Amino acid sequence: MTVTRPIAVVGPTATGKSDLALDLAERLDGEIINIDAMQMYRGMDIGTAKLPVEERRGIPHHQLDVLEVTETATVAAYQERARADAEALLAAGRTPVIVGGSMMYFQALLDEWSFPATDPDVRRRFEDRLAEVGPLALHRELAALDPAAGAKILTTDGRRIVRALEVVTITGEPFAASAPEIGPARWDTAIVALDRDTEELDARIDLRTRRMFDGGLVDEVRALEERGLREGVTAARAIGYAQVLAALDGEYDLEQARELTFIGTRRYVRRQRSWFRRDPRVVWLDAAAPDLLGAALAAHAAPPWRP
Repeated sequence: MTVTRPIAVVGPTATGKSDLALDLAERLDGEIINIDAMQMYRGMDIGTAKLPVEERRGIPHHQLDVLEVTETATVAAYQERARADAEALLAAGRTPVIVGGSMMYFQALLDEWSFPATDPDVRRRFEDRLAEVGPLALHRELAALDPAAGAKILTTDGRRIVRALEVVTITGEPFAASAPEIGPARWDTAIVALDRDTEELDARIDLRTRRMFDGGLVDEVRALEERGLREGVTAARAIGYAQVLAALDGEYDLEQARELTFIGTRRYVRRQRSWFRRDPRVVWLDAAAPDLLGAALAAHAAPPWRP
């Protein structure tokens, strides 16, 4: 009996992952499982480069448009939902084609990762502290308690700083103790990552950012404001959305918002590239290669990775 094997398409933003995933789904009788955290939000379409329904080739997509902008996206909740989607597809003999660039969501789906319990009171205390002193000062407090976590978490990433402090407080152990170790991927998933020449990728990011702003991102943000975007913990901090909200508040003009969105996306791409490069299971592919689909199919047919 042939065993259906999933394939994940990961790597930096703007490399062309969505197109390859659709090609793979067509060839492998598959369906898409999204691992882009911000594409889970309904209405966050332009700023996340979400494929319109008419461009999805009739292929079902899972974990898209499953949250309201007022809801908090959590890795633990995603893990439960996405694993259930993958198991259902496998049971039906369909190939899960997992695609996106959200690093922790990728690892939560494919690795053994149990999340420490949360405590609303502890979380609220650190969120209030974040609002009071800002992310840099709160990061110093984290670094004093857990130097390893302080070294890994950006000083601007308030949400992860809060989560790390919550975990350290609840468990009494370093934040890293809750992180998974890399082993064989769940379901023996084949993992390919796309990349491009840095100058070419920067140009693609710049073009995509301009198209987002020219194509209605500001109006999209205004519409989402009416649905509670500013109340959301995660949605309002998404690259592009945060910059437009700041521009609407008069902190700078829309051209500066566009430039800051480009800079933020480029910085995020560097983080994605560095993060995925550390994973020995990943087969790296040149997104500009003429037979990209063939290379991805070869990776899917290769023996599963073993340490």
